[in-house]
Amino acid sequence: MKQFSYTITDPQGIHARPAGILVKEAAKYQSSITIEKDDKSGDAKRIFAVMGLGVKCGNTINVTVDGSDEDEAARAVEEFLKTNL
Repeated sequence: MKQFSYTITDPQGIHARPAGILVKEAAKYQSSITIEKDDKSGDAKRIFAVMGLGVKCGNTINVTVDGSDEDEAARAVEEFLKTNL
């Protein structure tokens, strides 16, 4: 299991367009990918789960990746967040 934290810098937070791209990126991997904010968590492969977290600029999220390709998946998701959010 891999875990990392990331603070959102996009002024609009996680909004529809990057959330959709994030879901597509997460779907490439067999590992389960969970995003947590405060006391809520959601499956990164489901857009409504990601949008339902209501992540705003300045919020810190915790990402947990668990599965057979977790190393590659964690690197890809972290890189996506740094590049887009």
